[in-house]
Amino acid sequence: MSGSPTVAVVGGGASGTLAAVHLLREARARDTPLEVVLIDQYGRHALGQAYSTTDPHHLLNACANKMSGLDDDPGHLLRWALDDGLDVSAADYLPRRTYGRYLRDLLAGAEEWPVRVVRRVTGTVSALTRDRGVRLHLSGGGRIDAEAAVLALGNRSQSARPPIVDAGSPGYVADPWAPDALAGIRDGAPVFVLGTGLTMVDVAVTVTRAHPETVVYAVSRHALLPRPHPRPVPPPVPTPIPDGPLGVGDLLRAVRLAVRDNGGDWHGVVDGLRPQAQRLWARLTPDDQRRFLGLAARYWEVHRHRIPPVTAARIADLRATGRLHVLRGQMVRAASGPRGLRVQVSADGAVRELDAGWLVNATGPGADITRDPLLAGLVADGLVRPDRLRLGLDADPGGAVLDASGDPDDRIFTLGPMRRGSLYETTAIPEIRAQAAALAPRLVAAVVSATRRAASTG
Repeated sequence: MSGSPTVAVVGGGASGTLAAVHLLREARARDTPLEVVLIDQYGRHALGQAYSTTDPHHLLNACANKMSGLDDDPGHLLRWALDDGLDVSAADYLPRRTYGRYLRDLLAGAEEWPVRVVRRVTGTVSALTRDRGVRLHLSGGGRIDAEAAVLALGNRSQSARPPIVDAGSPGYVADPWAPDALAGIRDGAPVFVLGTGLTMVDVAVTVTRAHPETVVYAVSRHALLPRPHPRPVPPPVPTPIPDGPLGVGDLLRAVRLAVRDNGGDWHGVVDGLRPQAQRLWARLTPDDQRRFLGLAARYWEVHRHRIPPVTAARIADLRATGRLHVLRGQMVRAASGPRGLRVQVSADGAVRELDAGWLVNATGPGADITRDPLLAGLVADGLVRPDRLRLGLDADPGGAVLDASGDPDDRIFTLGPMRRGSLYETTAIPEIRAQAAALAPRLVAAVVSATRRAASTG
């Protein structure tokens, strides 16, 4: 550990980066020396999964005026883009690789050498132990000691493997966001994609541009595609929600009435619900939260997490020209075939077989965080506990993780997708930056307290 007190941030994506940025700004305001150790498995510090893409056609799913990384400065991204010479307006959708560059600049700009710095570590945290501080153990050896730690792990990869003969098949892509995962898909062979959400959209955009003959087959239970943003984006519409006990049925009725009263346009209604989403989620009973996940979550997601108009036009063109087929059903199995794989799929009431060169798992984040080795170990040691839906970690309202007994830890914190079970709407930049800003004072206080305690004990 350096001479300055240390906060270790596990996860180098948007959640970890914004946590580090707001922490450094808070440390500057309090004149507190600090080292932030930002640990990323692939060395993609400030980029993570979403913003490490090199495809310029992968765009942000929100316009520039909503994507500032600073909670107290909503126009920061737009000013950065204009200062960088980009021809962009508030309503434009920037390439995600450009936004990754913005996050890297934001992180670098928050440093004040030599008293408030970021040490970027490439590695995987395999375990975490608690004594007076926090000790993080790295795979392959090595450790990092810190006064406090932030688990900014983002969305966990989908760990469920589809029924495939050989999981090591060169045509199977388990994680499309792993470095260079899609680089080989440029031979024109058909591509079968599990999932029809945002990740499938990105996969289809990339692989169909890589080869003019590539055809994509995408399958999911509902066959629902993300809806496009309209131009112009209408203003949010307030949705009256009844007081008292709230069930999923009550919520859906209120939304339907709001859409009806808005002339059938749902866009403003959904955007008006977003600021209420966390409070509404907390009002549902655990049984109703599970009911929502099973019955309504997918419909909320495709209307809430929309795609830019230009991306929607590309997807519509691929479907119209027969290069993207969206199937309602599920994959039964995959076996060796003449083009690499023969995929058996049950879709629209019939079972059919498709020959494909590639099978891409785009089913989204894992549904149980205890399948993650690090988190499973922390749960087993009693340092953390899953939320009641097992979508993330249980934490107090300020982000301190709760241990097996339900007590908050004063040194271990979390934010972003790891709080999905308790907040639900917690994966987008506006929610993450707000949590990062709120967490920063708690982290600085933890560091100051630990430093004083160490000094008093010699």
